[in-house]
Amino acid sequence: MVTTAGSAPTPGTILHLRGSGFRVVATDMDPAAPGLYLSDRGYLVPGGASDAFLPRMRDLCAREGAVAVVPLVDEELVPIAALAEDGVCVLLPRPEFVRTCLDKAVLMRRLDEAGIGVPRTWSAEEWPSGAAASPGGFVVKPRTGRGSRGVAVAHSPEEVSRVLSESGYAADDLIVQERIAGPEYTVSVVVWRDGEVQAVVPKEVVLKEGVTRYAVTRRVPEVAAVCRRVQQALRADGPFNVQLCLDSEGRPRIFEINPRFSSTTALTGASGVDEVAGLLRQALHGGPRLTDDWHEGVALVRRWADEFISEEEFTSHGLSPAPAGTSPITAADAAVRAGIQ
Repeated sequence: MVTTAGSAPTPGTILHLRGSGFRVVATDMDPAAPGLYLSDRGYLVPGGASDAFLPRMRDLCAREGAVAVVPLVDEELVPIAALAEDGVCVLLPRPEFVRTCLDKAVLMRRLDEAGIGVPRTWSAEEWPSGAAASPGGFVVKPRTGRGSRGVAVAHSPEEVSRVLSESGYAADDLIVQERIAGPEYTVSVVVWRDGEVQAVVPKEVVLKEGVTRYAVTRRVPEVAAVCRRVQQALRADGPFNVQLCLDSEGRPRIFEINPRFSSTTALTGASGVDEVAGLLRQALHGGPRLTDDWHEGVALVRRWADEFISEEEFTSHGLSPAPAGTSPITAADAAVRAGIQ
């Protein structure tokens, strides 16, 4: 079962897994999510923060005989871990690591205590009115959240103070980070329950608009080394994604960790490390370990892609053409309004 079928990268993951021999059931809260119609079966679910989310997922896993679930959005990560109690393999790091990463203030403190480089970080309550300027400015962002939601760049300490006062967030919900202006990397770290890192694939971010739009695989020993240290210090024991920048001296400074597969997982696979299918095979069948053997200089160009299926397949998922002047999501939307039947 693959969640977040409406996310830009997820349809590609679904098609890749189906092409690799897996039967894939997809879920999303939006009836227009493309991945629902490219999977073997698609289902609507409540949002991950809803109390109804976990019971719905439990019901679907039992109904479909799901043996594994691949969660791909932060709001679902904590509750969905409970599916492991039902014998479903959840492709996530260990729950403690997930909870640590989802609170950016806690994560920065844990990394700093482990001697792993991070940007200078303050809670909004700790922000000093007389703070010194930073060459790259500052980033103000929620302690919890994903993408660029609620994130603001401030170019001076005075601007930070203004952003904090106008944010609309409670003071303990925001952090301020020194902005590191060097090259940015998003890094796939492939590891499973034995704790041994199987591969580290750094990708230099060329363009980012909420999610990475363009990126290129790069061999950067310092980046690979610091990502391995994260595993040693915090014991993810599951797949995670490190986001970092290089400072003016070329040292990696981690500003975020996603405790799940990255939105650039497709690029990791294109470079030679099929992390999703590979870890699924290991988790379910004791399949072979992946290796740190991949190609440098593979570029991701993210785009819209058209897929074609039969009308019978299309309508079997609940989405059907509608008369002119009405919404084309009639059947599925009605199910949503009826409480997700």
